[in-house]
Amino acid sequence: MATQDTVEDTVEAAETAEQSSEAKYPPLENPPYHVGIIMDGNGRWAKERGKHRLEGHKAGTENLRRILEASVEFGVKMLTIYAFSTENWKRPPMEVQGLMRILENVIDRELMDLHKNGVQLRHIGQLDRIDPSLRQKVLDAIELTKNNDRLILNVAFNYGGRAEIVHAVRRMIEDNVRPEDVSEELLSQYMYTAGSPDPDLIIRTSGEFRTSNFLIWQAAYAEYYITETYWPDFGKDEYYQALRAFSQRERRFGGVKNP
Repeated sequence: MATQDTVEDTVEAAETAEQSSEAKYPPLENPPYHVGIIMDGNGRWAKERGKHRLEGHKAGTENLRRILEASVEFGVKMLTIYAFSTENWKRPPMEVQGLMRILENVIDRELMDLHKNGVQLRHIGQLDRIDPSLRQKVLDAIELTKNNDRLILNVAFNYGGRAEIVHAVRRMIEDNVRPEDVSEELLSQYMYTAGSPDPDLIIRTSGEFRTSNFLIWQAAYAEYYITETYWPDFGKDEYYQALRAFSQRERRFGGVKNP
């Protein structure tokens, strides 16, 4: 049984660690509520190390855990990650199959910890081309975590911004929406992200300056942060710098300063 001194030492150590973290990462005055991340550079990360591309994707999933923990610490409430685009089906079949296995392994390995830590999982995109057993695991994960509210994690898997808009328009037609009733607000209600706030900040790793069909409707007024760092190496320090850079920007919507 732990002695009183041992308990006090443990509490003191925890308090010291918390104070050290606050000194290194001072609380942000205006953290973004919703952050989107284009997790790019896994393949190049692997190539530079003489590894197979799938090793880069595995390293990328390991990094996600650190970013999730940091999101909670830094005050981010919603995180949307670009995990697999509609264009990624064009990659070599072996790589596509490997990515599917990685997703399944992540669900099997991480789901209960995510649930225990209050992460709510959501999927944006379509599940029609995904193997039925994996599709069911995704749906089960969404159901299990639906009441968690510490952090919302949107996983954009088999997702494309243009495909999302087409899907929304088709649904509106099916619902017999009259042309004169179409508005930005109504169309937003038909998007995969219906009911969620638009992203405040979008981070793209690996130094590419393009949106890659990611949240192109929702990100109309998002701030962007581009870094040369490959996703597997994008750690807590640089994540904090990205959020800090956002908090210091003066956001304008149509030329009007954000009140």
